[in-house]
Amino acid sequence: MKRHAGMMLSSIRIDKTSNRRISVQLYMALRELLLSGGLAPGDRLPATRTLAQEVGVSRTTVIDAVDRLVSEGLLEARVGAGTFVSDALKVRDPVAAGNGAPASRFARPRLSHSAIHAAPEFAPRSRLPHKSQAFTTALPALDAFPMAQWARLSARHWRGERDHVTGYGEPFGYPRLRAAIARQLNASRGITCEPDQIFIVNGAQQGFSLISAMLVNPGETVWFENPGAIGARNAFVANGAKLVPIGVDTEGLCVEEGLARAPHFRLAFVTPSHQQPLGHVMSLERRLALLQAANDADAMIVEDDYDGEFYYGDQPPPTLKSIDTRDRVIYVGTFSKSLFPSLRLGFVLAPRGLVAACERIWEAWLSGAPTVTQAIVADFMDEGLFATHIRTMRQLYRERHDALIDAAASLRGRIDVQSTGSGFHAVGFLSDNLAEETVVRKLRAEGVVISPLGRYALSPLPQRGVVLGFGSVTPEEIRKGIAVVRKIVSREGGLD
Repeated sequence: MKRHAGMMLSSIRIDKTSNRRISVQLYMALRELLLSGGLAPGDRLPATRTLAQEVGVSRTTVIDAVDRLVSEGLLEARVGAGTFVSDALKVRDPVAAGNGAPASRFARPRLSHSAIHAAPEFAPRSRLPHKSQAFTTALPALDAFPMAQWARLSARHWRGERDHVTGYGEPFGYPRLRAAIARQLNASRGITCEPDQIFIVNGAQQGFSLISAMLVNPGETVWFENPGAIGARNAFVANGAKLVPIGVDTEGLCVEEGLARAPHFRLAFVTPSHQQPLGHVMSLERRLALLQAANDADAMIVEDDYDGEFYYGDQPPPTLKSIDTRDRVIYVGTFSKSLFPSLRLGFVLAPRGLVAACERIWEAWLSGAPTVTQAIVADFMDEGLFATHIRTMRQLYRERHDALIDAAASLRGRIDVQSTGSGFHAVGFLSDNLAEETVVRKLRAEGVVISPLGRYALSPLPQRGVVLGFGSVTPEEIRKGIAVVRKIVSREGGLD
């Protein structure tokens, strides 16, 4: 009796307009069939001539693809019998191996303790949309960014020396950018520092992760503002830190509460210039108390100055670093708010006593942020474009802030939106008959995005509220967004 001609493989499709070689396409298609279980161990392939006719390619192409699969052990060529799927593939499928276990294509690797236990507890429940709309948080005025000037500087570097833009960069950061940041901090934030104290990172989030890995052992205590910055929170949790939520009032972090709950802390994380998300400025009394507490505990303080450039008054809110006389403060800044988020560019200002350790860590662990990006930002700063942009944005954010506060006056009694002195988000406290998650969900269905205040909390907060970003939307869009909020909260609160 004549042997059967093998499995029919006419389902394989070859794209002859593709840039990929036909033999490679056939090889990949056959390989996928073998590894996915489309062909079982012991199945016979059709003869090369037959397969070539079914697929519509030359026999030479088929032979080339089959030979590659034989050499990989996925197929077996038996003299006088044909080509068969290798019996070695039986182990890919527990059912085929006869143990009755459910089959699965995907391995289930063992996760770390942090991934199993800590991340679900503290990570945000869902990622917020990040497009310009009312009232997305953490998004600057992308519509007002001077893209033409940025394109000019970018073109200058891409047309320049190739080693400069395509090679490996300096792990500590591009020297001219480090120097420009040091000058900027001195001039605008009152911080005296040298370029060698500035370490460039791929966004502030990476900076927090590196600081945590460098200074905090698993299980050691970190004071953390409650509510507080989500990205930093998750960075510390991922490194095994024990976060102790410390309350925040109108003067900032409650230092006395921290001392009562965890006097022997290793690190404290604060946003003193514009508390994230409540917007308070830490008082001088609290700043001095925090510095003293850190000194007594031999602890360090991480100051996140994420949007300190954007103040509305005559004087900027002071930085904690500017009054740090004992080198306890590690200052972290970012260009995500002052320029745009996709740069993924930030910096860590290390105290003098930590510079050598940072150099070891950065050199051992990092290859550096893209040099061309750093060079463009350095030019942007050196040519005065950064300072001009910041001044323009201060005025623009003031106008958008005022538009929000004016429009939100109609929400009083349901959502009391608080005025803020800097940045581009505001907090609204909810009346007792409104639930955060319900309001957020119903607004999102109407195309308006706000964040629940509880999203930022490590432990329950005394007040319920929402966070409204106004930086990325025009005054007209703000008014339209508030009209939608008014409709939803009136209906939800039974106040119509």
